[in-house]
Amino acid sequence: MAQIRIPTPLRMYTADKATIDVDGNTVGEALASLVAQHPDLRTHLFNNDELRSFVNIFIDDEDIRFLQGLDTEIDANDSLRIIPSIAGGLMLSQSELEN
Repeated sequence: MAQIRIPTPLRMYTADKATIDVDGNTVGEALASLVAQHPDLRTHLFNNDELRSFVNIFIDDEDIRFLQGLDTEIDANDSLRIIPSIAGGLMLSQSELEN
């Protein structure tokens, strides 16, 4: 079962869970599994059925926008990360974004 790492600002919608186990063979199916488990996340991740432009999904260090987007295939042992875009002048490290 694949996992999705939830950034701190969205954990209030996942009962404060940092990682969620999800089903699916593609990123889109994994995200559908995520919002089925935590429906309040839908409006923060999607506009209708399209991933919001400021929401970035990574498999390891690969941005899915440069792969096949939501159709990108995943394996059961893959770890996905949701990285929301951050505007402003403050530079954050990858570990600060993930915590």
